[in-house]
Amino acid sequence: MALETATAHAPARPMRADARRNYERLLTEARTAFVEHGTDASLEDIARRAGVGIGTLYRHFPNRTALMGAVFQKEVCALLARARELAKAPQPCRALVDWLREIIDYASTYRGLSHALMAASGDASSSLSQGCGLPMREAGSALLARAQQSGNVRSDVGIDDLMQLTNAIALAVEQSPDDTELADRLLALTFTGLKSR
Repeated sequence: MALETATAHAPARPMRADARRNYERLLTEARTAFVEHGTDASLEDIARRAGVGIGTLYRHFPNRTALMGAVFQKEVCALLARARELAKAPQPCRALVDWLREIIDYASTYRGLSHALMAASGDASSSLSQGCGLPMREAGSALLARAQQSGNVRSDVGIDDLMQLTNAIALAVEQSPDDTELADRLLALTFTGLKSR
């Protein structure tokens, strides 16, 4: 799932020690900036805080979505691992709801992430879609299929629509930080509509 900068035919060369340090500092500063200012934080400011020039940032991350994909990779890996755990849960529908709730919590940490994920869903070639969106949809598909096979979720529900709904809920939560129960209410409404009749 790692975001590769090399072509698909050539293996990535190991980074020199100084390049690796720059890369790690950029990720650290970008994560901090995205939490504090949202995903539209200034790339120039991120580079400055990391102690490098903007050219160095662009050598590692050709665009904002590539940087976002790299920053969020650790969290995505954790959500994928959680989906694998929940795939063995005795209540498939509850497992799906719990996983979607964790996505909402994660996306709400970074202002603008939900919007970026919704936009990236239409571009399968973007770094954000490849590193975050596609693996998450695959993991969600497995949980959704289990819930459908249990008879608790309608068979005509697709993972793309469900992920868009989840991102929309996360966006609503981001816009209403004082309403601590909004995510649960909206998820409950969503699953009322998903239930098999």
